[in-house]
Amino acid sequence: MPALDSLFEALKFDHLAAQCDTLLEQAAKKDLGYRELLTEALTCEWQGRKQKGAEVRLAQARLPWLKTLEQFDLSFQPSIKREQIESLHELGFLDRRGNVILLGPPGVGKSQVSIAQRR
Repeated sequence: MPALDSLFEALKFDHLAAQCDTLLEQAAKKDLGYRELLTEALTCEWQGRKQKGAEVRLAQARLPWLKTLEQFDLSFQPSIKREQIESLHELGFLDRRGNVILLGPPGVGKSQVSIAQRR
């Protein structure tokens, strides 16, 4: 479908272009109407753009490594409660206009906690 491919390129629908055939097959199996198919197609493109944006922002941040809070070894730091660490990801301190200060000697996980991302 050269015309459709040209439209995808002109509209910069890269994610939808890559998933179009799969999306159409699934729509046929589910017997989706035009509105539902269009919703599925635009959702596919939106999610792809959202994911790509997150990847670009992580690359621009130039973090020394990518870690998650799930990877933090609490047995290595028994004085820290998992609830304390997980509450940081809710970003409630921003709503309260507060700060987070991580103190401790080298090698205890301050950097990992500060740059950890959600899965």
